[in-house]
Amino acid sequence: MLWAYEIKLPSGMREQDAIEAPTIEVARQKLEARGEVLDLKKKPMEINIPGLGGSPTTKDVVIFARQFSTMIDAGLPLVQCLDILGSQAENKAFGKVIKEIKKEVESGKTLAEAMGEHPKVFDKLFTSLVHAGETGGVLDVIMQRLAVYKEKADELKKKIKSAMMYPMITIVIAAACITVLMTMVLPMFGKMFDDFGGTLPALTQNVIGLSDWFVANILYVFGGIAAAAIVYILIRRNKTGHRITDMIYIKVPVLGELIRKSAVATFCRTMSTMLQSGVSIMDGLEICASAAGNDMVEEALLKTREQIAQGKPMVEPLIDSGVFPSMVCSMIAVGEQAGALDIMLEKIADFYDGEVDTAVEGLTSMIEPFMMAFLGGTIGTIVIAMYLPIFDIINQV
Repeated sequence: MLWAYEIKLPSGMREQDAIEAPTIEVARQKLEARGEVLDLKKKPMEINIPGLGGSPTTKDVVIFARQFSTMIDAGLPLVQCLDILGSQAENKAFGKVIKEIKKEVESGKTLAEAMGEHPKVFDKLFTSLVHAGETGGVLDVIMQRLAVYKEKADELKKKIKSAMMYPMITIVIAAACITVLMTMVLPMFGKMFDDFGGTLPALTQNVIGLSDWFVANILYVFGGIAAAAIVYILIRRNKTGHRITDMIYIKVPVLGELIRKSAVATFCRTMSTMLQSGVSIMDGLEICASAAGNDMVEEALLKTREQIAQGKPMVEPLIDSGVFPSMVCSMIAVGEQAGALDIMLEKIADFYDGEVDTAVEGLTSMIEPFMMAFLGGTIGTIVIAMYLPIFDIINQV
């Protein structure tokens, strides 16, 4: 049985956590051996519903990094910082992770090693920078940089998601409207026209025929859509298929430019943050490649890493890849020659953040009229087809 407690340690610090014991008396005895018991009660059962919170978010990590940086800068010991942050974390799942990291640090692991045990919360980039901060004695500065990086990276992801979400919602609404018209509205009109008798206009006959076919084969239609979705998922899970689809995505007009600009912004911001934090360019390229999100970009960065290991400058393989725009390559070359690659990469990232905004607006402005024309044209055709026989009947009367 778990008991929630709050105790005052001999050092004067307060600790809040839970302890396992068969009875409250046993729990109290264990706690009194560590300090003064301020509060002790049965811990209520926690119910976590998948998809409805509970998992640590980017916001949780950002707040943690900022607060951790402030505490380290103020001179608080590492374990004490983790104890305070774990106890006051609003997200209980994240608080539990911090407490586990604290125990691992107390057992002799470095902070980076302890965070590496939780890759879903602290990725390789995060742990690499923390390791650099521990080694260089600038953990507070590194945490502040990580907070800024995470905020901007998350903002970029939200822009991409919003660009993809609009057409998806429009397509779903259009499909739902057409399905309702085909399966419910048109059959009613078809039956009414059959009762009237006579010859229907060609457009009306074609639309009603299409409706009859759709109703008769609706299971096959939706089954085919589901099968196509499954095939796509299987292709994306295959290494060769994933590479081919990524190659197609990056060459699609408008969408490809959005993917390319997003990849450039992500790479430049990540690489700049790592170089400013003391991570070597070889390690930085390896981490950037694993976090690229597109196989073409990943291959370009890994090839760049191989070329640098052979003594070549960074810019040559980037130009050969064809993924990175010539302007980006030119600025990187200038940064290399001036010995200010980290600053130049940060400037490129800031510029391409704005370019992503422009690309998102361009994609939305292109899709919106197309989808409206398609939806309006489809529904308009159906409406006209249904009213043509009514106009004939009115004329005959």
